[in-house]
This record gives sequence, structure tokens and C-alpha cells, in this order.
Amino acid sequence: MTAQKDAAYINPRTGALWPTSEPLWNAPDDGKYINLTPGAGLTPDDIDRNERSFWRYGVAVRLPQPPEITLGAGWTPLLPAAWNGTAVHMKAEYLMTSGSFKDRGTAVMLNYLKQVGITSIFEDSSGNAGASVATYSAALGLDCRIMVPAAAPAAKKIQMAAMGAEVISIEGSRDDVAEAALAEAATCFYASHNYQPHFLEGTKTLAFELWEQCGFQAPDCVVAPLGYGSNIMGCHIGFAELLAAGQIETMPRIYAVQAANCAPYHAAFESGGNDPVSITPQPTIADGIASAVPLRLHEVLSAVRETDGAIVAVPEDEIVAALRQFAGLGFFVEPTSGTAGAGLTRLLDSGAIKPNENVAVVLTGSGLKAVEKIGTALGLNDA
Repeated sequence: MTAQKDAAYINPRTGALWPTSEPLWNAPDDGKYINLTPGAGLTPDDIDRNERSFWRYGVAVRLPQPPEITLGAGWTPLLPAAWNGTAVHMKAEYLMTSGSFKDRGTAVMLNYLKQVGITSIFEDSSGNAGASVATYSAALGLDCRIMVPAAAPAAKKIQMAAMGAEVISIEGSRDDVAEAALAEAATCFYASHNYQPHFLEGTKTLAFELWEQCGFQAPDCVVAPLGYGSNIMGCHIGFAELLAAGQIETMPRIYAVQAANCAPYHAAFESGGNDPVSITPQPTIADGIASAVPLRLHEVLSAVRETDGAIVAVPEDEIVAALRQFAGLGFFVEPTSGTAGAGLTRLLDSGAIKPNENVAVVLTGSGLKAVEKIGTALGLNDA
């Protein structure tokens, strides 16, 4: 298979197409988010086995040119563990350079933007995406501004600032920050990990890695936290490409987990429809996924419904219990990843996941980004 460089932007609502030679973050015809046209996937022979990052799948990652900077994103370990007596595998995405899975998407998106002439960007984030964008902006020499909630964890804001980004704190919710960013989009290129689809071109490599690390087979199911959904959509895109390329026989079931205190995708999923359902958000320890306004709702619902998966909502006490359980297994992850453990417990208890199935649980962010919050939750701040 030869390298695929023929991606186009597509508006999934109208079918309109635009070339990727000109950078876009939204659709010129309706102003909403855009996607990339489907890729062709890859085969085991296409993998560069000398490359110890997700760029081993570079043939299927559509960029105009090879990446300038990779920072080793991806190729994270898939580690065996026992969860409530059931054998599962933990995908340790938090071991990437900036401390979260976001490096997959950021590495592709920012290399692409630099290749098409962008030199200055801004982004909005609850923390991890901003830290990742700041990290890759520093490495690629891009000017970077990041809008964050004023209440975002200090460790994440310090990480962004240390990388040279201008950090702009906005009072209010995560959705208030997103609204402020949209208002700013006319002044600078909006490198939004939720709008700009090259980010998903990076997160789809999670599916490729799981396929390779499972012996070139898809796992039976994938369990991951759900905020705006880039991991959920990325897995769906990547496994769909592998299915189309004849490399897997069936799609793994995709289970997305939200904090019950702020679960708009879960509400829409439970309604059985395709439209947003109004919710009244409450504070959650899983601040990294605390958005009350779903953006790519259709894509997220399709990812779980088309794979016979589900969206699960878990309460605060179960998230904290899962955090403690992860730590007891040697995984120090941030509260957002705790939702995946709590969701896994519910899925095992309900029988949705069977004890003999091959389960991949995605651990998205490092606990080092939320030490104070974890200490409070686990009663350890006086330790």
C-alpha cells in the first residue's frame, strides 16, 4: 500500500468537499465542524516496525509531508490487569510526552497546520488538550494562546505556561470557554481539537495500535472516558478503516463512559434519538470531561450504536472508588480515567462484558495533573 495523501475536508451534513491544501477548522458552507474523507486503512506489511511511535502507521496518517516533530507520541503499552477478578488490558495513554492521550491528535493536527503555513494558533481546553497543544507548539515553533476555565487544575495551566503558551483564564464553565473561543476565531487560526479533523486522524491510530498489540485482531470491546469524544470517534474511524481493508472481521464494541453529573451524550443515547437532550450539569471530579454541550453528537452516537456498544454514566462515588482501585493496581491516573474503571465495573456486573472477552480500557491522563484533587478525594492530602 502506498502512502495516502488524498484526504479532503467534508461537511458530513451537506456532503460539500474542500481540499486540505488550505487550512480549515470549520465548514465554509454552514460554519459547523468538518471531517476528513475516509482513509483506506493499512495492512501489517505497511507498518514501519523500526518506528516506536504511532508514526509506525504513517502510511495511513494523511499529511502533505512527513512530520517535522513527533515527540514519540503513541505506541503506549497495553498492560494486563485484573479488574474485579476479570482479566482485562489497560492501554496506558497517559505515558505520552504531555501526559495524556491528546498527543496523538495534536501531533497530527499541528504538523499539518505548520505544513500548510499556519504560524500562530489558539485553542480552548479544560486542560489536557491545551497542555498537549502547548507542548507541540513549543516543539514546532508555533505561537500559541490557550483559553481555559479559571477553575482548571493549576498543574495543567502551569504546564501550558511552561511550554511558552499564553494562558487565558475564562470565568465560568467549560462551555463558556468554548463560546469565548468561537468569538475569538476571527483573529487567529482556531486549532480546535474538537473542530479541526486532523486531530481525529491522530486519535484513530489508537485503533491501529490495539489491533497490532492484540496480535492483529480487534479486541472484543474498548472502554474509554467520553468528554467531547475524540477517543471514541478515533477508535470508530480506525477500526472502520481496518474493517474496510479486510484486516478485521468485526468491529469491537465501543463503550463510552461519562460522569453522571455531566453526561449529555449519555442522555441523548438513552433517549434513543439523535438530538441533544437538555441536562442540568453538576460539578464532577472528572473535570476533564465536564462539558454539558455535545458537539459531534452524531459521530459519537454512531460509534457506539454501530458497534453494539453503549454510553454509560457513573456517579462520583464510583469514580473515586475506581481511582482507588486503579492506584492499587499501580496505575496513577487522573479522575477522568476513573470513569473508565467505574464504567467497566458496571459493564461487567450487568453482563454486557463477559469474563472471557478481550477488553481494552483506555487510561487517558496522568494523575500527576490532578494531585490535589486526587488527594482530597482519597483523603490523602495530609499524608
